[in-house]
Formats: sequence, structure tokens, C-alpha cells
Amino acid sequence: MSTLKMKEAALIYLDKSGGLQKFIDDCKYYNDLKQSYAVYRFNILINPSDVVELDTELGNHILHQPLEASQVFQSVCFIAVKTLSLIGQLQTENQINIVLKLTHLPPLPSYSLDFCEFPLDYTSQRFYMMQGIVIAMTTVTKYTQGARFLCSDEACPLSKGFQYIRVHVPGATESATIRNDFLCNLCSSSLQEDRKFRVLGDELVNKMNIGNEYKIIGIPTCVKTSQTSVCIETNSITFYNPKVPSGISDSFRCLLSLTSSSCWKFTAILANIFASQIVPPGTYNLLKLCLLMSLVQTSVRNKELEDSLDILIITSDTLLVDRLLNFSINLVPRGIRHPVSAEIFPTVSRNKYGTGAVSVQAGSALLAKGSICFIGDLASHKKDKLEQLQSVMESRSITVYISGKKFGDDIDQQMTFPVQCSFWSFVDLDSSSRRNTQKTNTLIGQMDCSLIPANLVEAFGLLINCNESSPCHPFLSNVQHTLKKAIDPEGLLYVASKQFTTEDFEKLLAFAKNLNVEFSLEAERMIHGYYLASRRIRTDSICGSKLSSSALKYLVSLSEAHARLNLRTKVIKEDALIAALLFETSLTLKYGTTVFRVAPNAVFPFELYNEEYLEKRDIYLTQCQQQLLQFIATYGPGTTIFASDE
Repeated sequence: MSTLKMKEAALIYLDKSGGLQKFIDDCKYYNDLKQSYAVYRFNILINPSDVVELDTELGNHILHQPLEASQVFQSVCFIAVKTLSLIGQLQTENQINIVLKLTHLPPLPSYSLDFCEFPLDYTSQRFYMMQGIVIAMTTVTKYTQGARFLCSDEACPLSKGFQYIRVHVPGATESATIRNDFLCNLCSSSLQEDRKFRVLGDELVNKMNIGNEYKIIGIPTCVKTSQTSVCIETNSITFYNPKVPSGISDSFRCLLSLTSSSCWKFTAILANIFASQIVPPGTYNLLKLCLLMSLVQTSVRNKELEDSLDILIITSDTLLVDRLLNFSINLVPRGIRHPVSAEIFPTVSRNKYGTGAVSVQAGSALLAKGSICFIGDLASHKKDKLEQLQSVMESRSITVYISGKKFGDDIDQQMTFPVQCSFWSFVDLDSSSRRNTQKTNTLIGQMDCSLIPANLVEAFGLLINCNESSPCHPFLSNVQHTLKKAIDPEGLLYVASKQFTTEDFEKLLAFAKNLNVEFSLEAERMIHGYYLASRRIRTDSICGSKLSSSALKYLVSLSEAHARLNLRTKVIKEDALIAALLFETSLTLKYGTTVFRVAPNAVFPFELYNEEYLEKRDIYLTQCQQQLLQFIATYGPGTTIFASDE
């Protein structure tokens, strides 16, 4: 009687929710085909809240015994088919395959699959909700939804009809549905599949993208664990969970208010106090500003992939730079430190689970979607990997080729993935191989990058010099910082560390990176004017222009990043100036200085001890802005720049 009551409740729910009419329409589709199937598949949308309100027993059944609940709906639907003569070809109830699709689950901890808990309850065969990022997936491969088997003994009554039906259930492999060792229950003869009745299907793989974040409601079937993450694999897709901060601290709100009279002070102070756990305030300011700008500039908001900001650092202190970059990527969700032993880009291997013969593993770059992929020292990567990196940075996509011969398929395939992350890397200035091959005929201001392919250097938007002779490498303060840390490893050494915590920076970056910014006409003309003038003076008859079209993209990205870091939604000419100074500094390191001479410390000409030095920096940057306008007026014919009064 309990089952009968649930069937009545299921019919009432289908009628009230519109599910019954949809079922009738789906049946009409099958009936019009005039073709017999082993299995007729129907998706039924279920709102658990509505079902529980209608009948608590049925609602509980759906949430906690979904496979049994689907049988209740199967029976109801079969009765509807026969009563209303919906599908003339259908013979038995087993031919109906009901898939329950839940709109949501109760917002309670027990319905979420928490990857931090162990052991995980994945044996209960009930619905869970999980949220994660796809880190691997198979190629799109058809699997058997249902099949018809017949007794091999023609004299047996079960050698005809639809008495033996195999239906795919959640978590089942292809071999569980299709095998050759099934026996007839009546005569014990072997069962043979009637292949013309096989029904193929295709679930999640062709609807989801590798590297994207999704919420999934399903029945977990296989769990893999490691020291760093807990993964769940279902329908040949593997996930892991990200961390998502939000909000802005009162400390930064106050600082923004105090510096509102200047367009440059807020970001200067941010860079000055940033990462005080790693380096003392006031050191590596140029590098820290660029890191912050890169962090706020990466986001999945831009589908055109035009806002990435890649950074290459030339340094003699790789240990400190490595620590600084590691600290920085941990402030944003999905920041990835690429292990040398792993792959940066997707790779192909044979799939261990599910039905697909091929599994594509994401690699560090796709996992860092909307964030940063820190690939460490460029010297630690082989030549072919560097060539691949260059190609990806130029095209912002990666294509994976799948050999049909190697993986048992009839044809070769290829899959192309967008790469939506920024790359950080560094080069050791004092490595033994570099000391033995350094050039002596470099131009004024030019760095020796002979060990790095020139095209790869060009692919990085920013080239930053951090060595003992550069303004961003005060040696004594770093030594004092290291000694203090050795004495008190857990202590907060500076007032700034107490006032602006790591969590405060996380919240600031999370807010800033999601701001939608637009260019003022003044800033746009300044950026285009600088780009055209720079192309003109850096062009020769042999090599042509040294500025590619991507240079303009990076100038735009730098301008947007400085505006976002200032928590503004409009890019103004002061942002464009910082972009031009940073980019010109990078160009000087690559190709040497030109008529638009920019000092290596142009963005931070003074050590920022107090308000007086911030004021002096503003005056200096205002003078740089006038020099930039003059440079554009002289070498960028055809570009119109607004005067200050306009």
C-alpha cells in the first residue's frame, strides 16, 4: 500500500508540475518514429521541495533511494503509456528508463559532498551536490544506455520479446551493461544481444569544458585521494574544489579615502606594504606592483582572452623571488605553482574509468583558468616545452592531437582549449651557464637575455629586472628581514603586517579583479599615441618594427589593471601613464633605450618613507606625463592628445 500511495503521489506531482505533459510529448516523438527500441529513455525534472510538500514519503524516497524512486516513476509512466496508448511499440515496463533530474538539494551539510571530510560516504547511492573544477575528462564517447538480450535456445519462450533488458545505471561501466556471459533464467542457455536494439547515449562530457567550475547533483561512484586534494570521478569527469574569498576590509577602505586626492598614491602604498611576510616594506616595489596588477587582471570575465598579463623576471636572487611569487599566487583562487615534474599543458593518456578510451588531463595552465600559472625558472624547462609555451602565449589556446591508431580508434581527433591564465616565470641572472655566455655588446639599458629564445621573451608582456644593481633590490634591508625572521618565524615584524593582513589583500584582490572598467577617451588616445610613436622609433629597415600588435593589448591590459587596483571602474590618463612607463621599462630591457628615455626606477623614483615622499613621487609622475605627451606629439603623427585643460 505504501508503494501504491507513492505512485499516486508521483502521478499527482507529474500532473501539477507539467512533467506529465512533457512525458506525453516525448512519447509522441518515439511513437512517430515507428521504430522499436530496447529502452525508451525519459528525463523527469524533480523539484524536491515541491515533492516533499506534496508527499513526504515520496520526497524522502527521491532524496535517499533515488534508484528505487525512479522505479516508482517508471511504473507510473508505463501505466500512462498503456492507458493512453502513447507508444505502440512498447511492450514491457522494463523498456522504460527513467532518469530523475533534480533542480536542487536541501541546503544542508549532509547533502553536500565535502572533500575535506574523510572517509567520504559514496556507497549510499543517493544524491549529493558538489562544486568543483574539471581537471580531466575523456573524449566524447558513446556508451550503451540500454540493450536487448535473447535466449540463444530458439525453443525457449524467452528467445523472443523484451524479457531481458540491460539498462545503464549511475556508475556502471560499459562491461557491466554489455557482456557475453549472461544466462537465461528459464533454461540456463547463454543470452545473446540483439544489436539492432542497442541504444547509445552521451552524458556530461560534451556539455562541460575542462578548467571550468560547475555545480553537480549526482550519485558519486569513485573517489580518489592524494596529499593535496580529494577528487571525485563521475561520468568520466574529474573535479577539485576552489577557495573563493570576498569583501573588502575597513583598513583598505580607510586608506582609499585618505589617498583619494591622488591617482597614484593608493597603488604605491599597496605595493610598498605588500608581502611584508616575505620581503620588508619598501623593497621590490616595482615587482610587487606588477604582481598585484597581474593578479587583478586575470579573471574569467573576459571571453576574448585579451586581458592576461604575463611577467618574466630577470633576477640574481631566485630564492627570494620564488618565495614572493609563491606567496602572491596563493592570494587568489586557482593560482597554480607548476611542479617541474608535471605538465603545463593538456596531455593524453588511456582512460582508467568510464567508457572513453582516451583521457585528457588538464595540465597546470588550464587548471589556472582565470588566475595565475607560475612556471618557475625558465631554465628548468626543455626547449620543446618553451617553444610550446611561446606558441600558447601568442595564440592563447592549445590543441591536443589524439592518435586513433595509438588509442584504438578509427580516426585521429584533435581538441582545442582556450588558455585563460597569466604566466609568471623568472630567469637566474647568475647561473653558471649564463655567466659563461654573456654578451658584451648589448645596447644601453638592454639586458642580456641570450639564453632565452627572443620570441619567448617578446611573448611575455612585462620583463622586470631584479638584481643587486637595480633599484628594487635593497640588499641590507633584506638581510635584516631574514635575521628577524630567523629569530621570530611567526612574528609580525612590521606595523603594516598588523594593519593590512594577508586576508585583507585576498579580499581586496577578489573585489578588484571583478570590476568592469571602461576607457576614458583621454586614456585611450594616450595609449594609442604611445603605441604608434613607439612603433615608429623602434622600427628599422632590416627587422621591421620591434613592437607586435600584441603590444597594444598589453598596454590596454596594464592600464585596466592599474585602474582596477585603484578600485576604479574608469581608466584615466594617470593609469595610461603607469602602463606606458612599465611597458617602456620592459622594452628598454629587451632592446635598449630610445629617445623616450625612461629611468629603470621611473614608477618608484623615491623610497616611500612618508607622505612627503609620496607627494614628491606624484610631482615626478606628473612631469613624466608631460614628457609622454611631448613624445607622442613628436613621434606619433596623426594622433590627437587632449591638453591638460581639456
